[in-house]
Amino acid sequence: MLSDDYLQQLTASLTSDAACDGQPARVFTLSNGNGLTATFMDMGATWLSCTLPLRCGRREVLLGCRTLTDYQRQTAYLGATVGRFANRIGNSRFSRNGKVFSLLANEKTHCLHGGPHGFDKQRWQADQCSDSSIRFSLSSPAGDQGFPGHLTLSVTVSLNESNQVIFDYLAQADEDTPVNLTNHAYFNLSGAESGSDCLAHRLTVNAQRYAVTDSEMIPTGELRAVAGTGFDFGKGKPVRQDLLLDADQQLAGGYDHAFVLNDEAIGSGTAVELISGDERVSMTVMTTKPAVQIYSGNALAGTPGRDGCYQQYQGIAIETQYLPDSPNHPEWHFSDAWLIAGDSYQHTTCYQFDFE
Repeated sequence: MLSDDYLQQLTASLTSDAACDGQPARVFTLSNGNGLTATFMDMGATWLSCTLPLRCGRREVLLGCRTLTDYQRQTAYLGATVGRFANRIGNSRFSRNGKVFSLLANEKTHCLHGGPHGFDKQRWQADQCSDSSIRFSLSSPAGDQGFPGHLTLSVTVSLNESNQVIFDYLAQADEDTPVNLTNHAYFNLSGAESGSDCLAHRLTVNAQRYAVTDSEMIPTGELRAVAGTGFDFGKGKPVRQDLLLDADQQLAGGYDHAFVLNDEAIGSGTAVELISGDERVSMTVMTTKPAVQIYSGNALAGTPGRDGCYQQYQGIAIETQYLPDSPNHPEWHFSDAWLIAGDSYQHTTCYQFDFE
């Protein structure tokens, strides 16, 4: 159970340190009439906290750090907005119309979540529109981490009376460039600081295919049917039920794979559902994106939390996105991440919470 001054303590601890630019973080809390709160900071447009007013007491369901210093040293991308391209681009390069673009590598030879100084490490302009809405905006110059084109983007987050936290992404560029934005929140619906892992959570993913990856988590190009594998979450099952069953999982230490969403799951349909082990909290994810990365927190051990360090599998990330490495797979027409100059990148992801 959280203390009455939990959010005040959280804000105070996060604003006591200076960020890489010498200034403290700016922290904003959204709330609705039901008592749900969602807290964010301008560094990385990061989702810091999400508390739910259960009958048994207030519950924090989002993993996070206690101080800004810890946020800057952790490598799990806790709650951050990642880009310019979420997930991995193999060998940090891609080509377009015969021109090869080389990116800055930050995971072996590959580019992960936009590079070593991606959007998660930048200070966004933040404007709180109301008690229930905030807009983050950023300008990414041409050549940023190696990506072509000057990109202007915004993420507007709103909280409504249906207990939905909604992320609206908007971007435009003056040159063709791949864009793949997501939020890297980790959820533990049983309580982020409860000490329990997420393996008892019941997960449903509305997908019939997933992207097979190699030993360095780069897609091979094969989109394999989930039927008959540990990747089949179509009817819902505990995360632990088939954990490490498949060779693909064994390479990753668990789930860290992109699922191709079924057509009916894109838009207003349910893409993902997650239910806590005690069944007191459920979260439904809806998105306009064509895929979702399910990451079971395989490498979370040692990540600084609010009270000590997190353990392996203590949080699960549900990252709505285009397929990883899609700029190198033009055959994936449904997952074309290229933003054409003059067009707009517009996507929405909604997290709906139900609790008792």
